[in-house]
Amino acid sequence: MKVLVIGYGSIGKRHREILKSFEEVETVDVVSSRTEKCDCRCFDRLENVPLDEYDYFIIANETAKHYDTLEYLVQHVQHRKILVEKPLFCRYRELDPGDNEVYVAYNLRFHPIIEKIEKLLKSEKVLYAGIMAGQHLPTWRPGRDYRQTYSASVQNGGGVLRDLSHELDYSLMLFGEIASVSAIDEKISSLMIDADDVYTAIGKTKKGTILNITLDYISKHPMRRIVVHTDRITIEADLVDCT
Repeated sequence: MKVLVIGYGSIGKRHREILKSFEEVETVDVVSSRTEKCDCRCFDRLENVPLDEYDYFIIANETAKHYDTLEYLVQHVQHRKILVEKPLFCRYRELDPGDNEVYVAYNLRFHPIIEKIEKLLKSEKVLYAGIMAGQHLPTWRPGRDYRQTYSASVQNGGGVLRDLSHELDYSLMLFGEIASVSAIDEKISSLMIDADDVYTAIGKTKKGTILNITLDYISKHPMRRIVVHTDRITIEADLVDCT
């Protein structure tokens, strides 16, 4: 299998390193303007890539470029697998994938803690779920100026709501569709960014669960915590400590 990774930031590099360890993967090539940092076949533009050579594509560039990149791929290839890093797009868009299989990389739903919670809740009536996730943005990517990352820029698809949307994904999986919601989504800190750094929402699912989610770029102690109350039990989970 031949793979093309589009975007070679931290997540693109991680995809490539993992894929290189699979025996069935023959090559992992890259589309990136940062060719000096790539030790593989690297294209500076997607338009210069012989797309028919590849079986599997990973879209790992800035969120603001996801739609155009995916649109280009589905117009030029068929019967391929395409993985798009989360979130899929900056805003709601419709796009016909044709005969391609398109996936979004919400892999946190496969975390062993999330899978354990899902099993524990199978026969439970969930009354309340509280989710908190956050980390001080300057510590996210060691060695990089946070002000220069896509996270800092609304135009590039940044902002904590999009960056930490894993929590939205697994909460829908665990607790069901949202029936009503109210939220505050703002930039409140002294971080030198123009994107939101705090998002907090309170809502109710169609199953009657009260759901409270808070995401932030300001927590000096990185956290990913879940508290769930049912009629019978209380579950406390920490995805950082894996407990």
